[in-house]
Amino acid sequence: MQSPDVSCAQPLPVLLLLILSLLAPAASAAPAHPSARPSTLLVLGDSLSAGFGTALDQGWVSLLEQRLADQGLPYQVVNASISGDTTAGGLSRLPALLAEYRPAVVIIELGANDGLRGFPPKRIAAALEDLTQQAQAAGARVLLVGVRLPPNYGSAYAEQFQAVYAQVAAATGAALVPRLLDGVAEDRALMQADGLHPTAVAQPRLLDNVWPVLLPLLHATGGGGG
Repeated sequence: MQSPDVSCAQPLPVLLLLILSLLAPAASAAPAHPSARPSTLLVLGDSLSAGFGTALDQGWVSLLEQRLADQGLPYQVVNASISGDTTAGGLSRLPALLAEYRPAVVIIELGANDGLRGFPPKRIAAALEDLTQQAQAAGARVLLVGVRLPPNYGSAYAEQFQAVYAQVAAATGAALVPRLLDGVAEDRALMQADGLHPTAVAQPRLLDNVWPVLLPLLHATGGGGG
């Protein structure tokens, strides 16, 4: 009796090894962990954040972007500031910005132009509170940045205006920088000829005024994805 012919079964292990060898490079090429996308930091402001009267790369928001990169904090900065903007302008633009960028942190630096036009402080407060709550409802942490008005607006109105920022921060739980121009507005050498806008030399001081309050918000978001 002849033994069974098993020669036809022998190529199977060879074929299996060939398939595995072809699959192995593809599997090893896949990254173990996809790289995290940077979170977005949105700045919604007026001329003070748009860098009025300075070169594009000299404004404090541009300096902030550079500092984030230097410290390895993975944030994409979107500067949506427009010179002359008011809280009403911010309210008209914010929904689209939130939908497009889905920011993790929003810096709101608005209200100065409302104050310069003599708008009622309660109206300014209501608008700032609305802006803050919209950003928070979209999942962002909010930093509210305040300013002081020039002394010629009268001490009574100036104090009511200044108090608005603290009131809104207390009502919403937003972080607060009371005075963006602290240590700058008092020094005429650091202000442009109009007396309202800081010079390029003063921009690092503006960033230093914002940074200690902003940094905890950046760390709280985890600094990646989203």
